Amino acid sequence: MTAQSSDVILSRMMSLHPKIIDLTLDRVWRLLAALDNPQTKLPPVIHLAGTNGKGSTQAMIRAGLEGAGKTVHAYTSPHLARFHERIRLAGDLISEPALSAVLDECYAANGAQSITYFEITTVAGLLAFARTPADFTLLEVGLGGRLDATNVVNSPALTVITPIDLDHQQFLGETLPEIAGEKAGILKRGVPCVVGKQHDAALDVIEARAARLGAPVLAYGQHWHVTTERGRLVFQDETGLLDLPMPALLGTHQVENAGMALAALRHLGCDEAACTAAMTNASWPARLQRLTSGPLVDAAGPQAEIWLDGGHNPAAGQALASALADLPTRPLHLVCGMLNTKDIGGYLRPLGQLADQLIAIDIPDEANTLPARTTALEAEKAGMQSGVANDALSAVTQIVKDTPNARILINGSLYLAGAVLRENA
Repeated sequence: MTAQSSDVILSRMMSLHPKIIDLTLDRVWRLLAALDNPQTKLPPVIHLAGTNGKGSTQAMIRAGLEGAGKTVHAYTSPHLARFHERIRLAGDLISEPALSAVLDECYAANGAQSITYFEITTVAGLLAFARTPADFTLLEVGLGGRLDATNVVNSPALTVITPIDLDHQQFLGETLPEIAGEKAGILKRGVPCVVGKQHDAALDVIEARAARLGAPVLAYGQHWHVTTERGRLVFQDETGLLDLPMPALLGTHQVENAGMALAALRHLGCDEAACTAAMTNASWPARLQRLTSGPLVDAAGPQAEIWLDGGHNPAAGQALASALADLPTRPLHLVCGMLNTKDIGGYLRPLGQLADQLIAIDIPDEANTLPARTTALEAEKAGMQSGVANDALSAVTQIVKDTPNARILINGSLYLAGAVLRENA
């Protein structure tokens, strides 16, 4: 098969439903039944939902399980550079022949019936997982939880709910309790749930649903605690105390993500060596990632730094600002592109206190990009000097002309991060 074959099938799949997002499980159940219900044949599933931290927490759980000698499937979205990133089979990204074959099988089984791109590709991932031996399956929710295409496993080994905040209100509800109700839809009768740090309004909803389902809750601040001390991460639960290295993933917010991962690993019976591996071996691109090669780095010159982050909501903006404040001081310049569905003002406000300047760009080849001039105006409202550039390369060149030792952070959207990674591979 050619490298293009999966792209061709994926392109055909985009035309099977007029909407990108249409939350329901009816179409997913129909296609799963046509494929002999692969969701019932998966290795033990750990299902993750939440607004922020899902990907990082999943990456640390995977690193811990693999550190314990286990083989792990992992499903995540969206991808950054290539679709293959969404499906990891027993530790390795799915190959092009395997991806093309499973996509083609799902496309044929679905026929001309309506189904969204995310739904049919999620089914393809489940089919690949069911046919490949592994010890665990990590499933990350795409949007929400209750009606997400991943929410088809009746008896997972564990569920995880990361911090919930305002995001995707047009699909999940306008208030925290409404959004929490959607996220808590992954809870299953009798299945334990690790719950990260939550606003009280969200935690109340989660705990109420868990009580109705008899699902034990392992909640931050109640059943486990995580903190830092003398440059080490300290985790404690009912089993005892762990003194571990700090997470390899940068940012103070990763401490809480590490706590959720460790709570999950301890529940699964992993030892201290596995927990150490979770801290030291996890990697997750576009989460405060330092770029070290490629055209952007070359354009920046030897004195500047290029960083990349895909956070895009107010909570992510706060976490990013906190992480940046911990880095050694140097002039901070943002190159920002966002989707027009996001709360750009809420995202930029925490960053406005740190950044010297924001250069706004459109997200390449993205119909729903926020116009760069709108982004620039919002930056000014957040207290930053602003400008506009045609693309990331032009922005970087513009910045280093005046500030050769700048710390340049390209940020605002995972779609922008993906474009940057594709161009700087």
